[in-house]
Amino acid sequence: MDEKEITKLRTDIVEAGKKMLHKGLVIGTSGNISIRISGEDKMLITPSSVEYDKIEIDDILVVDFKKNVLEGERSPSVETDMHIGIYRTRPDIGTIVHTHSVYATAIASLGKTIPPFLDEMVLMIGGEIEVAEYGMPGSRELAQNAVRALGRKNAVLLANHGSLCCGKNLENAFETAELVERVAKIFILCSLLGKPKSLPQEALELEQKIFEMMTK
Repeated sequence: MDEKEITKLRTDIVEAGKKMLHKGLVIGTSGNISIRISGEDKMLITPSSVEYDKIEIDDILVVDFKKNVLEGERSPSVETDMHIGIYRTRPDIGTIVHTHSVYATAIASLGKTIPPFLDEMVLMIGGEIEVAEYGMPGSRELAQNAVRALGRKNAVLLANHGSLCCGKNLENAFETAELVERVAKIFILCSLLGKPKSLPQEALELEQKIFEMMTK
C-alpha cells in the first residue's frame, strides 16, 4: 500500500473518530479505531490519550502485529493487543471500532447477552451479541476474552467496559457500532415493559445463512 493510500486511511480514521464523538458513542479519549493494511500484518490505529476532536492525521500510527510502532510519534491505543488478536484470528475483518456508548455499556455492565430479537442483529451482526468476560483495559486477558466471545460475529460486548464492532471496511464497522447502541437501547426499553421475544427459528436460520453468505 503506497503513502497516498495510507494518508487516505488516516484521514478516514480521524473523520470517523470525530463522528464517533459527536454521536455520543465515546467521550474524551475513550474507545479506539483501527484499519488493517491490506495484505500485510500491519494496521493503522488511533493514539492513546488524545481527544478525538484534537487528533490529526499524523497522530494515527502504523503498528505491526508484533506491536512495533512503524510510523508515528505518539503511543498507540492501550487496546492494541485486542485489535491485533482479532485481526490475527479473523482475516475477513478489515476495520475495528471500539466504543463506550451508554446503552451498550449498561448491558455489558450487567453481563447480559442480547438475544437475537431484531432481524438486523442476525443480518448485520450474526445473531446474539455476547458479553466477553472481564479483563483489565489494555490487558492480554481482555484481548483474549474479546476474541473468544466475538467468534465469527461482527460485534461483542466487553464486560463493564463497552462494545467492539468490526466489518470489512470502516463504513461497515461504524454502522455496526451504531446498530449495537440502537439494539441495546431497544433491548433495555423492551425489558422495562416485559421480555423481548426472540425471532422465530425459521427466520433465524434463514437470516444466519444470508449473514454467512455476505461475510464470505
